[in-house]
Amino acid sequence: MASDIHSGTIYYGRFSDGKTAAAFDVDIRLGETGVEISRNSDDAVTVWPYETLATSEPLTQYSIDALLTSTTMPGASLFASEGVFARRLADRVPKLTAKAQRWSSARPWIGATVAVAALIAAINWFDLSPSHAIATWLPDKTRTAIGEEAIRSMAGEYRACNDTKGKAALASLMSKLSKAAGTERPFKVTVVDWDLVNAFAVPGEQIIVTRAILARADSADEIAGVIAHEMGHGLEMHPETGLVRAVGLSAGIQLMMGGQGGTLANLGIVLAQLSYSRDAEREADGHALSILKTSEIAPKGFGAFFKRMKSQENDSNDEDSKSAFDMFRTHPQTAERIDRIDQQPPYAAKPALLDGEWLALKGICKSLAEGSAKGSVTDKSKDKPRDPAPGFEQRAPDAPKPPCPACGSEKFNSHPAQTGARCFNQRSA
Repeated sequence: MASDIHSGTIYYGRFSDGKTAAAFDVDIRLGETGVEISRNSDDAVTVWPYETLATSEPLTQYSIDALLTSTTMPGASLFASEGVFARRLADRVPKLTAKAQRWSSARPWIGATVAVAALIAAINWFDLSPSHAIATWLPDKTRTAIGEEAIRSMAGEYRACNDTKGKAALASLMSKLSKAAGTERPFKVTVVDWDLVNAFAVPGEQIIVTRAILARADSADEIAGVIAHEMGHGLEMHPETGLVRAVGLSAGIQLMMGGQGGTLANLGIVLAQLSYSRDAEREADGHALSILKTSEIAPKGFGAFFKRMKSQENDSNDEDSKSAFDMFRTHPQTAERIDRIDQQPPYAAKPALLDGEWLALKGICKSLAEGSAKGSVTDKSKDKPRDPAPGFEQRAPDAPKPPCPACGSEKFNSHPAQTGARCFNQRSA
């Protein structure tokens, strides 16, 4: 047989129209535009255009037959029993070859690989974060619920301070700072009776401040700077981002969908132990300095507080006392940050609070102390241990501390009973 595909060589085949079970002997040729099919030389010729063809098996140089279909005749099939026809058809229609079909199968995977590579490059180039993306998708209602749950989980261990005059002074300070921040939702601050020098933001424009940090501050300007810094974390959604990163992507999606149960258990512990990067601290400082300036509060107190606290921590030889300065673990300090605060140009400023208001704020937890002292004399029933926070075990005050079931630590007062997977050291000043 001639090797030229245009020579008019006739090949043998079997044709089925797909409508009946019958199959017919046919003559087939490789024509100019497609495969030509006829019952015999006198019948009308049916042409299957090359671009419409498909094969059940890819064609190779070793093919001994070919089973063809065409989109022009759905259900019909053509079986060519001669290997030379299959090989010449492969020359004519490269898309039917094994090499072409392997490439066709690989293209989606190559495309996916390129897309993933582009996404990774974009994340690196624009400094994007998948955790932050999920955090920004959380509805405001969900973020608020997560923050409130975190505060409740901590309130079981550390009572919220509620002295009337202290709360009024705090409200006055927060009115200035929230207005300066320009947010639609004002920030809410909860002071807890905790002997740990720290303050941290929780989701939903909410902040927790400890009694110990108020006691360490020398002025309202200092605590205003600390709170403004935490507001900066909230504005950047650092708590939400850190929470998603800490609990994992799947749990983050559950949070986004309003998940409950185990995902929200012990959020206060997780958030209290989050540590921010230098970039996050730099962003929060930028917001803090802007908020302080708009509020007409001098930034010097902000820097002075951190320098004094760092100095006191370094001078302490007591490991338990050092552990009380938890802010320097969750908010790593650098000379660059403190210098940035000190180098702010001066501007007209007023005290963050009047002297009387500042004293009231520092004493916001005194009603709890007075109540405890009164109860110890007149009402022994108030000496009963408080109920533990949800998910925590209770032990007698004089009982030996049990080791953590997850890590074996003996510096341990309580642990999440639901999972036993995280330790939480309750450290005091």
